Amino acid sequence: MKKVIIITGTPCVGKTSTAKRLAHKLDALYVNLTELATKKDFILRKDEKRNTLIIDEKRMTREIGKVIQKTEKNAIVADGHCAADVVPAHLATHVFVLRRDPVELKKLMEKAGFSDNKMWENLAAEILDVCLIDAINVYGKEKICEVVVTGKTVEENINELLNVLRGKRKPRVGVVDWLGKLESEGVLDSYLKV
Repeated sequence: MKKVIIITGTPCVGKTSTAKRLAHKLDALYVNLTELATKKDFILRKDEKRNTLIIDEKRMTREIGKVIQKTEKNAIVADGHCAADVVPAHLATHVFVLRRDPVELKKLMEKAGFSDNKMWENLAAEILDVCLIDAINVYGKEKICEVVVTGKTVEENINELLNVLRGKRKPRVGVVDWLGKLESEGVLDSYLKV
């Protein structure tokens, strides 16, 4: 059976760099879900207000199934925050939700040039566990592993993912509480502005 590994999380948590490096280490097929949607013209429209692409989820789901079926590789690594919307639960074998402390995440989003609205929306998504909850709702807790990437190198993150994939470490869910952390530090209102 092919391993179908999903790397998801909010923007700027390191999904793409982690997924590409993991795919290389595993000699797996790498799939960037946003690039695939754009390449196959599965973009329905652009939400100008939220500065995001709206994809045809049904067509993407069919395409992902074809990509997985056709590859001769034993593993596929797919990355994207939309993964829970387009990669069928029965195909996914492992789902890694990357998590980054909102203080560090905000700095990375500012450096990447996010507009204020987009930055606050994505910070709220990280603080409120949106990607984790979406993944759990689609794939179930048994396939999910939350990985805190704050202050770590891509290589350190890869080692953690490989330990889970090789059974050396159990997957974990519920390892962060950004809401509680920011509230205890008295800065929640500075980060949760949506």
